[in-house]
Amino acid sequence: MSYWCEWAWLPEGPVRDVLIETGGARITGVTPAVAPPPDIHRLRGLTLPGAANVHSHAFHRVLRGRGADQRGTFWTWRNHMYRVADRLDPDSYYRLARGVYAEMVSAGFTAVGEFHYLHHGRGGQRYDDPNAMSAALVAAARDAGIRLTLLDTCYLSSGFGPPAEGVQTRFSDGTAESWAERVAEFEDQREGVITAAALHSVRAVPKSAVPVVREFARTRGVPLHVHLSEQRAENDACLAVHGRTPTQLLEEEGVLRTGTTAVHATRLAAGDVARLGRGGAGVCLCPTTEADLADGIGPADELAVAGCPLSLGSDGHSVIDPFVEARAVESGMRLRSEVRGHFSPEELTMMATATGHRALGWPDAGSIELGARADLVTLDLDSPRMAGVPPRAAVTAVTAGDVTDVVVDGRQVVRGGLHQGVPDVAGTLRESVRELLDDS
Repeated sequence: MSYWCEWAWLPEGPVRDVLIETGGARITGVTPAVAPPPDIHRLRGLTLPGAANVHSHAFHRVLRGRGADQRGTFWTWRNHMYRVADRLDPDSYYRLARGVYAEMVSAGFTAVGEFHYLHHGRGGQRYDDPNAMSAALVAAARDAGIRLTLLDTCYLSSGFGPPAEGVQTRFSDGTAESWAERVAEFEDQREGVITAAALHSVRAVPKSAVPVVREFARTRGVPLHVHLSEQRAENDACLAVHGRTPTQLLEEEGVLRTGTTAVHATRLAAGDVARLGRGGAGVCLCPTTEADLADGIGPADELAVAGCPLSLGSDGHSVIDPFVEARAVESGMRLRSEVRGHFSPEELTMMATATGHRALGWPDAGSIELGARADLVTLDLDSPRMAGVPPRAAVTAVTAGDVTDVVVDGRQVVRGGLHQGVPDVAGTLRESVRELLDDS
């Protein structure tokens, strides 16, 4: 398949009149300054590499718009989230995730990292297939047309010691060894799926269990992700129990290295930024969720200077829009520092694309060049938002509503703004949310 792009974001930036040829899932040719051949598929506007959603909890999408008028914190919001988690089963999770992933593709995401800890039935009862919930997510991603890194998450305790209780029993395998055995049984060989690993957090995985998860990821050569210092309470409890910050604990356990991504890193203590950079770990920022949950603004500028690759995630899905996430990183830094211009449009675009794909184990995605995965996202440059905006600065103004076409691994999934596999994304989501909430 060949595409003629009015503008294409090549490694050197936006270039006019680009012919992109694909074979299977790969880009086989990139030729600038070409007049459109007859009968070729034309992509009008600016075509970017696909974006990567590095941190997703698909079932959190149910809570979008709910509780907005209620005062509270992350911890009060978590109670609502647990009630949703308690209602899901493999079938309802498939239906919901299919809609969520279709919304992601329609917004310009071509890969997602699902931080997956909802493993078992009510009361922790295992399904006949212990990986039924994982299989539901894989099927949903396949049918929505998005690549998936399934970050199977180890979750064992309710907070620095006590075992999982209540709805948390659905998350726990009892021991890290049992977690590893279950995940090892799930060998999905489908193209477009990577089964990787995650530590939920230092409060939900005892220190003694961390090496099991670390070595599971290392021996398989897959990404390892971890929630890190999202809340002050986590830091305070870790200091009280272990006498060190969560980042210090992870450094001592050998977790902070290339291939590891710390999610949030919002409340880092002095010295933690340097520890992350020294270890080669990346950081996934989720600014719209961090704002929605009143988490705070993380030190993105300091992390970048320390050498941490920065990526983006929509986490709780109060918003699913890679461009809004990217802008929010820069906006947060301006609010903290009262200074503009921390990250250039090129740097923000890189966070949303190539750096994110690497964090998910897809190093061959996120750029438009020979041999790369054929992921293309075309933006309408004639919308009111983009009128008069130079293509180089698209990330500073565009929204997911400006996405017209999306190609994932050489297959066009969105055409003219319409998802080809899930034509009624809104209706799919509406029905899934109604199924899980009494007030829908």
